[in-house]
Amino acid sequence: MIALLVLLAWGELRGDDNPGGRLEYDETGEVAVDVRPAPDFDGIDLVSGASVSQAGTEGNVVMVDFWSSWCAACRIEAAGLAAVYAEYADQPVEFVGVAIWDVPGDVLRYLDRYSVTYPNVLDERGRTAVRYGVAGVPEKFFVDREGNIVRRINGPLPPEKLREVLDELLAS
Repeated sequence: MIALLVLLAWGELRGDDNPGGRLEYDETGEVAVDVRPAPDFDGIDLVSGASVSQAGTEGNVVMVDFWSSWCAACRIEAAGLAAVYAEYADQPVEFVGVAIWDVPGDVLRYLDRYSVTYPNVLDERGRTAVRYGVAGVPEKFFVDREGNIVRRINGPLPPEKLREVLDELLAS
């Protein structure tokens, strides 16, 4: 827990062109994970108003994407994530976006601009981000059909790499 707090504090103090100097990943990189149950989360989808929860994704491969509207790397990947989500609509795959370090109006404009149709919630207090161990944006956690976090990728994720990860998880 102390390491997480140090990372979050470091992210707050890091000074780039983003609000509060928060950590933004410019390059894609995989982070080793200890396979563990995905933390519970719940919220209201910012577009549809429907309830979104970890329990509602059971039996699916899930990509949980932590992002912010001010994040350049998030904007780079947004349309690609939305397109891949549409491609996998008939498969047991779900995407959940979690906007962090952001404000509602900017988040809604971002979702509209990039035609993001998968569920997205606003984590205003950062509780979900802390439970997942998020240190920056964009950061993606992949959950297998049994509900375990099995992969973690930081930075903008190209569509071909996203398809590769989803196909691997669907095959296992």
